[in-house]
Amino acid sequence: MAPTKSAIPAIDGWFTTEGSPTLLGSRCRTCGTYAFPRETYFCRNPECDGMEFEEVPLSRRGKIWSYTDARYQPPPPYRAAEPYVAFCIAAVELTAEKMVVMGQVVPGVGVDDLSIGTEVELVTDVLYEDDDHEYLVWKWRPLASGDLTGDAHG
Repeated sequence: MAPTKSAIPAIDGWFTTEGSPTLLGSRCRTCGTYAFPRETYFCRNPECDGMEFEEVPLSRRGKIWSYTDARYQPPPPYRAAEPYVAFCIAAVELTAEKMVVMGQVVPGVGVDDLSIGTEVELVTDVLYEDDDHEYLVWKWRPLASGDLTGDAHG
């Protein structure tokens, strides 16, 4: 029997993998502006001089703001599965923060299955693996996708 591979984030510190996955962002202590990925140097709000931030979990749900498909293989450092399979990308406006976060959509859901305003939730899925690990990324899963969830788990 093959040893079990451990599942770890492909990008450390950007999201949680325990329980329900959550993106990790920051909030400016001066003006309350949210950022993803986390900000550590200066506030992204051009009207704020804040330089202190707190790490915060971001909304797990949102609505599709825009979407497209990736029919070409992205260049390094992106690690694509072999053979390359086209996938859908969505820009999602997070429910509470009202900020837009990009991410892949789960396998089996394409541009013909989506529309602006489609409600989605955050899940994790395997981006690639080696002999010891499965490297996870976050993906967006339509709430009404039914059985179109591929291998993603949330």
